[in-house]
Amino acid sequence: MDDLRTFTIAAKAGSFTTAAITLGLTPSAVSRIVSRLEDRIGVRLFNRTTRRIDLTPEGESYLSGVLFVLNEIEELEASVGQSSTRPKGLLRINSGTAFGNHQLMPVLPEFLDRYPEISVFVDLTDRRVDIAAERADVAIRTGPVGDDRLIARQIKTIRRVICAAPSYLARFGRPERPEDLRHHRCITFSDQPMLSRWPFRGANGPEYIDASGRVQVSSGDALAGIAIAGAGIVRIADIIVSDALRDGRLVPLLVDRHIVDEVPVSAIYLPGRHRAPKVRVFIDFLLERLGGAQRGP
Repeated sequence: MDDLRTFTIAAKAGSFTTAAITLGLTPSAVSRIVSRLEDRIGVRLFNRTTRRIDLTPEGESYLSGVLFVLNEIEELEASVGQSSTRPKGLLRINSGTAFGNHQLMPVLPEFLDRYPEISVFVDLTDRRVDIAAERADVAIRTGPVGDDRLIARQIKTIRRVICAAPSYLARFGRPERPEDLRHHRCITFSDQPMLSRWPFRGANGPEYIDASGRVQVSSGDALAGIAIAGAGIVRIADIIVSDALRDGRLVPLLVDRHIVDEVPVSAIYLPGRHRAPKVRVFIDFLLERLGGAQRGP
């Protein structure tokens, strides 16, 4: 097991020297451990240069399996060592920024009050992470999971809404038909081009408008903020703008024609993780407090 842990640390560091500092060993000791692993399984795990090491394709596959095994052992030890009625320990959570800011953070204090022996580490990022490599206990993801190794429990669904600020509509007018959007300033996500195709009901089925404008952003919160400031029209998840729609800072548009696609939000974890009491009670809490479809204001 120590050899496997040494391998994972070296793989993440990309350097035997850096791994040696982390482990309190010499670089030559780390190199010998890795060589011993390579001899035992009969494949080269790293391509070595004088400056760094890089995983071979076989090394990438091996790393994925090793991380899975180490996580399973960690959770087995945790489930044996913890009382099933007293969840405790550090809970590592990964979530996208929009869901994290607007859904998770407002209810997290209640979870901590309910389970005083659990502490949490929350990583908010819109980067799709490998939860095994990042050692996350639970990840909250929007849309398809796309990984057969993972277990998914759907928490809720969200919907997207097209909207703009009253100040923008006062200056440029209100689009009455989907095709009017071609003459408006639409604001889109810079790193998700598929979200720039806005769907509408047509006479013969779905029709799409390729939204475009002078502004693209990479964050849902930034998208909402610039729309509220009057810069243009957005299509955005309702969990981000529900308050702004409710108090009139944003106005929904083309409601009768817009196709509202319901997008699942799921709690994702590796097989076996749910055996840890801290993971089980967290997922149950999410279902209790956030479960169901978000229907907007």
